Amino acid sequence: MSTNRAAKADQYLNGLKENAYPGRGIVIGLTPDGTRLVQVYWIMGRSENSRNRVFVQEENGFVRTEAKDPAKLTDPSLIIYYPVKHVNGAHIVTNGDQTNTIHEALQAGGSFEIALATRTYEPDAPNFTPRISGLVDLKDGQFAYKLSILKSGDNTEEQTLRHTYTYEKALPGFGHCIHTYAGDGNPLPSFQGEPALVPLQNDAKQIADTYWHVLNDENKISLLVKTIRLGSGETELLIVNKD
Repeated sequence: MSTNRAAKADQYLNGLKENAYPGRGIVIGLTPDGTRLVQVYWIMGRSENSRNRVFVQEENGFVRTEAKDPAKLTDPSLIIYYPVKHVNGAHIVTNGDQTNTIHEALQAGGSFEIALATRTYEPDAPNFTPRISGLVDLKDGQFAYKLSILKSGDNTEEQTLRHTYTYEKALPGFGHCIHTYAGDGNPLPSFQGEPALVPLQNDAKQIADTYWHVLNDENKISLLVKTIRLGSGETELLIVNKD
Protein backbone atom coordinates (compact mmCIF):
# COMPACT_ATOMS: atom_id res chain seq x y z
CA MET A 1 0.00 0.00 0.00
CA SER A 2 2.72 2.50 0.97
CA THR A 3 4.61 1.76 -2.27
CA ASN A 4 1.48 2.44 -4.33
CA ARG A 5 0.85 5.59 -2.33
CA ALA A 6 4.39 6.86 -2.97
CA ALA A 7 4.11 6.12 -6.69
CA LYS A 8 0.78 7.95 -6.87
CA ALA A 9 2.19 10.95 -5.02
CA ASP A 10 5.28 11.13 -7.23
CA GLN A 11 3.14 10.84 -10.34
CA TYR A 12 1.13 13.93 -9.42
CA LEU A 13 4.27 15.86 -8.50
CA ASN A 14 5.79 15.02 -11.88
CA GLY A 15 2.55 16.09 -13.53
CA LEU A 16 2.90 19.53 -11.97
CA LYS A 17 6.21 19.85 -13.79
CA GLU A 18 4.36 19.41 -17.09
CA ASN A 19 1.65 21.92 -16.12
CA ALA A 20 2.61 25.40 -17.35
CA TYR A 21 0.05 27.15 -15.15
CA PRO A 22 -1.47 25.43 -12.12
CA GLY A 23 -1.84 28.96 -10.66
CA ARG A 24 -1.72 29.35 -6.90
CA GLY A 25 -1.36 26.14 -4.90
CA ILE A 26 -1.63 24.75 -1.36
CA VAL A 27 -0.18 21.54 0.06
CA ILE A 28 -0.90 20.36 3.61
CA GLY A 29 0.45 17.16 5.14
CA LEU A 30 2.88 15.54 7.57
CA THR A 31 6.65 15.09 7.58
CA PRO A 32 7.89 11.48 7.18
CA ASP A 33 9.04 11.40 10.81
CA GLY A 34 5.51 12.31 11.93
CA THR A 35 6.61 15.26 14.07
CA ARG A 36 5.46 18.30 12.05
CA LEU A 37 2.48 19.26 9.97
CA VAL A 38 3.43 21.12 6.80
CA GLN A 39 1.81 23.92 4.81
CA VAL A 40 3.15 24.82 1.37
CA TYR A 41 1.82 27.76 -0.61
CA TRP A 42 2.96 29.13 -3.95
CA ILE A 43 1.89 31.90 -6.30
CA MET A 44 2.30 32.23 -10.06
CA GLY A 45 1.49 34.97 -12.53
CA ARG A 46 1.17 35.70 -16.25
CA SER A 47 0.71 39.48 -16.23
CA GLU A 48 3.26 42.09 -15.17
CA ASN A 49 0.97 43.12 -12.30
CA SER A 50 0.71 39.53 -11.01
CA ARG A 51 4.43 38.93 -11.29
CA ASN A 52 5.28 42.11 -9.39
CA ARG A 53 5.03 40.41 -5.97
CA VAL A 54 7.09 38.93 -3.16
CA PHE A 55 6.26 37.20 0.13
CA VAL A 56 7.18 39.17 3.27
CA GLN A 57 7.17 37.68 6.77
CA GLU A 58 5.98 39.90 9.62
CA GLU A 59 7.34 39.72 13.18
CA ASN A 60 4.21 37.93 14.42
CA GLY A 61 4.68 35.12 11.88
CA PHE A 62 2.02 36.33 9.45
CA VAL A 63 3.00 36.47 5.76
CA ARG A 64 1.78 39.08 3.30
CA THR A 65 2.26 39.66 -0.40
CA GLU A 66 3.89 42.95 -1.30
CA ALA A 67 4.64 44.73 -4.58
CA LYS A 68 8.27 44.19 -5.51
CA ASP A 69 8.14 47.50 -7.41
CA PRO A 70 5.35 49.71 -6.01
CA ALA A 71 5.59 52.00 -9.05
CA LYS A 72 4.46 49.15 -11.31
CA LEU A 73 1.48 48.11 -9.18
CA THR A 74 -1.73 48.72 -11.15
CA ASP A 75 -4.47 46.77 -9.31
CA PRO A 76 -3.78 45.51 -5.77
CA SER A 77 -7.28 44.11 -5.14
CA LEU A 78 -6.63 40.43 -5.83
CA ILE A 79 -2.86 40.19 -5.54
CA ILE A 80 -2.03 41.94 -2.25
CA TYR A 81 -3.24 39.94 0.76
CA TYR A 82 -2.17 37.76 3.70
CA PRO A 83 -1.75 34.13 2.59
CA VAL A 84 -0.71 32.99 6.09
CA LYS A 85 -2.11 33.88 9.52
CA HIS A 86 -2.63 32.02 12.79
CA VAL A 87 -4.84 32.34 15.85
CA ASN A 88 -5.12 30.25 19.04
CA GLY A 89 -3.28 27.23 17.62
CA ALA A 90 -5.06 27.36 14.26
CA HIS A 91 -2.87 27.95 11.21
CA ILE A 92 -4.55 29.39 8.11
CA VAL A 93 -3.27 29.39 4.53
CA THR A 94 -5.24 30.72 1.55
CA ASN A 95 -4.85 32.32 -1.86
CA GLY A 96 -6.66 35.58 -1.04
CA ASP A 97 -8.23 37.91 1.47
CA GLN A 98 -10.41 35.08 2.77
CA THR A 99 -7.47 34.52 5.14
CA ASN A 100 -8.81 37.51 7.06
CA THR A 101 -12.38 36.14 6.94
CA ILE A 102 -11.27 32.82 8.46
CA HIS A 103 -9.00 34.52 11.00
CA GLU A 104 -11.78 36.80 12.21
CA ALA A 105 -14.28 33.93 12.40
CA LEU A 106 -11.94 31.74 14.47
CA GLN A 107 -11.19 34.64 16.80
CA ALA A 108 -14.95 35.01 17.36
CA GLY A 109 -15.46 31.31 18.06
CA GLY A 110 -16.68 30.43 14.58
CA SER A 111 -15.40 27.81 12.17
CA PHE A 112 -13.46 27.44 8.92
CA GLU A 113 -16.60 26.28 7.12
CA ILE A 114 -18.85 29.05 8.45
CA ALA A 115 -16.30 31.67 7.44
CA LEU A 116 -16.00 30.35 3.89
CA ALA A 117 -19.78 30.12 3.52
CA THR A 118 -19.73 33.94 3.36
CA ARG A 119 -17.27 34.00 0.44
CA THR A 120 -17.24 32.96 -3.19
CA TYR A 121 -14.82 32.70 -6.13
CA GLU A 122 -12.77 35.74 -7.18
CA PRO A 123 -14.52 38.45 -9.25
CA ASP A 124 -12.11 38.20 -12.18
CA ALA A 125 -14.35 37.23 -15.10
CA PRO A 126 -14.01 35.32 -17.35
CA ASN A 127 -11.67 33.17 -15.21
CA PHE A 128 -13.66 33.30 -11.94
CA THR A 129 -10.53 32.09 -10.15
CA PRO A 130 -11.28 29.65 -7.32
CA ARG A 131 -10.55 30.61 -3.73
CA ILE A 132 -8.52 27.82 -2.13
CA SER A 133 -7.98 27.61 1.62
CA GLY A 134 -6.40 25.30 4.18
CA LEU A 135 -6.42 24.93 7.96
CA VAL A 136 -4.34 23.13 10.56
CA ASP A 137 -5.93 23.46 14.02
CA LEU A 138 -3.90 21.81 16.77
CA LYS A 139 -6.94 21.94 19.07
CA ASP A 140 -9.09 19.93 16.65
CA GLY A 141 -9.23 16.40 18.02
CA GLN A 142 -11.02 14.98 14.99
CA PHE A 143 -9.34 16.46 11.92
CA ALA A 144 -5.61 16.79 11.21
CA TYR A 145 -6.24 19.36 8.48
CA LYS A 146 -8.81 20.75 6.07
CA LEU A 147 -8.77 22.03 2.50
CA SER A 148 -11.45 24.02 0.69
CA ILE A 149 -12.16 25.26 -2.82
CA LEU A 150 -14.85 27.77 -3.81
CA LYS A 151 -15.29 27.86 -7.59
CA SER A 152 -17.80 28.81 -10.24
CA GLY A 153 -19.87 26.24 -12.05
CA ASP A 154 -18.79 26.08 -15.70
CA ASN A 155 -17.01 29.45 -15.60
CA THR A 156 -20.24 31.34 -15.08
CA GLU A 157 -21.72 33.41 -12.27
CA GLU A 158 -24.80 31.18 -12.00
CA GLN A 159 -23.52 28.91 -9.24
CA THR A 160 -20.79 28.68 -6.59
CA LEU A 161 -19.48 25.17 -6.00
CA ARG A 162 -18.26 24.74 -2.40
CA HIS A 163 -16.09 21.75 -1.55
CA THR A 164 -14.43 21.13 1.81
CA TYR A 165 -12.11 18.16 2.34
CA THR A 166 -11.45 17.06 5.92
CA TYR A 167 -8.59 14.69 6.72
CA GLU A 168 -8.94 12.83 10.00
CA LYS A 169 -5.42 11.46 9.85
CA ALA A 170 -2.26 12.88 8.34
CA LEU A 171 -0.07 10.37 6.50
CA PRO A 172 3.66 10.56 7.34
CA GLY A 173 5.58 11.68 4.26
CA PHE A 174 2.54 12.81 2.29
CA GLY A 175 0.28 15.79 1.81
CA HIS A 176 -2.73 16.78 -0.26
CA CYS A 177 -2.41 19.41 -2.98
CA ILE A 178 -5.03 21.74 -4.42
CA HIS A 179 -4.46 24.58 -6.88
CA THR A 180 -6.54 27.16 -8.67
CA TYR A 181 -6.27 26.02 -12.29
CA ALA A 182 -6.23 22.71 -14.13
CA GLY A 183 -3.71 24.29 -16.50
CA ASP A 184 -3.18 27.22 -18.85
CA GLY A 185 -5.99 28.48 -21.07
CA ASN A 186 -8.25 31.38 -21.91
CA PRO A 187 -10.34 31.48 -19.85
CA LEU A 188 -8.31 29.59 -17.28
CA PRO A 189 -9.95 26.24 -16.42
CA SER A 190 -10.62 25.71 -12.71
CA PHE A 191 -9.08 22.85 -10.72
CA GLN A 192 -11.09 19.64 -11.02
CA GLY A 193 -11.55 16.71 -8.66
CA GLU A 194 -10.25 16.06 -5.15
CA PRO A 195 -6.96 17.33 -3.71
CA ALA A 196 -4.14 15.13 -4.97
CA LEU A 197 -1.70 13.08 -2.89
CA VAL A 198 1.86 14.48 -3.07
CA PRO A 199 5.17 13.69 -1.31
CA LEU A 200 6.75 15.61 1.58
CA GLN A 201 10.18 15.47 3.22
CA ASN A 202 11.41 16.15 6.76
CA ASP A 203 13.47 19.23 5.91
CA ALA A 204 11.66 22.51 5.09
CA LYS A 205 14.34 23.54 2.60
CA GLN A 206 14.08 20.20 0.79
CA ILE A 207 10.31 20.61 0.59
CA ALA A 208 10.72 24.14 -0.77
CA ASP A 209 13.31 22.99 -3.32
CA THR A 210 11.09 20.11 -4.46
CA TYR A 211 8.05 22.25 -5.20
CA TRP A 212 9.96 25.27 -6.49
CA HIS A 213 11.73 22.98 -8.95
CA VAL A 214 8.54 21.54 -10.45
CA LEU A 215 6.81 24.90 -10.99
CA ASN A 216 7.09 26.54 -14.41
CA ASP A 217 10.19 28.76 -14.47
CA GLU A 218 8.55 31.62 -16.34
CA ASN A 219 5.35 31.79 -14.31
CA LYS A 220 6.41 30.99 -10.73
CA ILE A 221 6.80 33.97 -8.39
CA SER A 222 7.05 32.98 -4.72
CA LEU A 223 6.71 29.96 -2.45
CA LEU A 224 6.61 29.37 1.29
CA VAL A 225 6.90 26.35 3.55
CA LYS A 226 5.56 26.45 7.10
CA THR A 227 6.04 23.58 9.56
CA ILE A 228 4.04 23.21 12.77
CA ARG A 229 5.41 20.89 15.43
CA LEU A 230 2.83 18.60 16.97
CA GLY A 231 2.60 19.01 20.72
CA SER A 232 4.52 22.26 21.20
CA GLY A 233 3.02 24.16 18.24
CA GLU A 234 6.46 25.56 17.40
CA THR A 235 6.60 26.85 13.83
CA GLU A 236 9.26 27.30 11.18
CA LEU A 237 8.77 29.42 8.07
CA LEU A 238 10.83 29.43 4.88
CA ILE A 239 10.18 31.83 2.00
CA VAL A 240 11.48 31.65 -1.57
CA ASN A 241 11.02 34.70 -3.83
CA LYS A 242 11.97 34.51 -7.50
CA ASP A 243 14.10 37.65 -7.58
